[in-house]
Amino acid sequence: MTTFVDQVTLHLRAGHGGNGCVSVRREKFKPLAGPDGGNGGHGGDITLVADPQVTTLLSYHRGPHRSSGNGGPGMGDHRSGANGEALDLPVPVGTVVSSADGEVLADLDQPGMRLVVAPGGQGGLGNASLATTKRKAPGFALLGTLGWEGDVVLELKTVADVALVGFPSAGKSSLIAAMSAARPKIADYPFTTLHPNLGVVEAGSSRYTVADVPGLIEGASEGKGLGLEFLRHVERCAALLHVIDCATLEPGRDPLSDLDVILGELAAYPVPDGQVPLIERPQLVALNKVDVPDARDLAEMVKPMLEERGYRVFEISAVSHEGLRELSFALAELVDADRAAKIAAAAIKPRIILRPKAIDESEFTIRVEGGTETLYRVLGAKPERWVQQTDFNNEEAVGFLADRLAKLGIEEALFAHGAVPGSAVVIGPGDSRVFDWEPTLTSAAELITSPRGTDARFDDNRRRTSAGRREEYKERMDAKAAARAELEAERDAGIWDTDSEVREGE
Repeated sequence: MTTFVDQVTLHLRAGHGGNGCVSVRREKFKPLAGPDGGNGGHGGDITLVADPQVTTLLSYHRGPHRSSGNGGPGMGDHRSGANGEALDLPVPVGTVVSSADGEVLADLDQPGMRLVVAPGGQGGLGNASLATTKRKAPGFALLGTLGWEGDVVLELKTVADVALVGFPSAGKSSLIAAMSAARPKIADYPFTTLHPNLGVVEAGSSRYTVADVPGLIEGASEGKGLGLEFLRHVERCAALLHVIDCATLEPGRDPLSDLDVILGELAAYPVPDGQVPLIERPQLVALNKVDVPDARDLAEMVKPMLEERGYRVFEISAVSHEGLRELSFALAELVDADRAAKIAAAAIKPRIILRPKAIDESEFTIRVEGGTETLYRVLGAKPERWVQQTDFNNEEAVGFLADRLAKLGIEEALFAHGAVPGSAVVIGPGDSRVFDWEPTLTSAAELITSPRGTDARFDDNRRRTSAGRREEYKERMDAKAAARAELEAERDAGIWDTDSEVREGE
């Protein structure tokens, strides 16, 4: 059974970046010829593409989990890893992309529009790329970052110029089949149409699309029947055509009451901000099935009443094609007027101003969180990415991370927020890595050339002068003379006897 799906949730996982390589070039008579580790490849992006050849989201309803390729790791001899394979997902024109929280990300209402909805991870740098004049042989490389992973919601809103609305079995499918080359399913029972059908109509030099929206009933805007599910497809239409069944045999129904019910449902349906409400858009009325004698009499009776309300009314028959030519040209007039208004609005569109990033704009924020102990959380794209790229099993890599964070100004910001040595600092949201912060000494930094964890300023490295050496020599000689005098005094006092010690030694 064919199923129409116009709203799905995609579970996406973009490719992860590859790790950089740690490698040292070895040549004959030159075992350590410098670092040659290559960079890791970037992860593949997941992109949504508006494709006119795609008309439904059914394939994503059956397979909502999609992922792109991971980047390859770097290798020695300056060989970079391969980039992950990107993934393009074709979607129908008119697809609205939203986040899991309901925030609209993009409206793909033009063919060929592209949206990178899940960016791939960044590949890590190898030790060859990390080498500098001061760090000539890095013993570490950067890890690849994770690709974006999460959910997005796709909602299809049919892009058509005219929407046919009316009760079930009013003849909308027959009308679109008679006016265009569309061949929708037609039967003599309610709710035959289970999804919108599109047809292209040509009226003179005008060419426009017509959408057959599934039948509306009273309470459709509140979720009754199939109307609420498909009223979203009316949002993009420039004009509405009310198709009224003049040959219905259901008790309590007549053309005027049917029109009032449909108008009430259109008025109750909320449209996005900036769009014209459905009830205020140009509308025509088509009294259908006038090929039936009783229906023709009813149409002739109610037509003046509808015209008094301000509607332009057409008596038509989808079976005999009576009145269809006049109706198609009337709809073309509404569509051409709407297109001309859009062109005029686009001509006076306000100028787009691109403002550069402020120089003093902070690249991170610090949030103080309470609990059993005060926690300082650092949030920002750069520090969070740097933590992902760090191999915490490598002390040199950890030191490189500390240097980057200090250069970014995080230590000064922590001081300003009241952090003290030993405070718990976490970088990133959620359960990220927690550090016991030990600030780096920055005063007189040009004198600090010792390894991390030591301070050369505490060592006495003063050079000795000639006078100092003479004084040291005299002190040493005086100490030896004092020692000899002490030994002579002990011997004169009889504390020890040289002859008896010699005899005992024999």
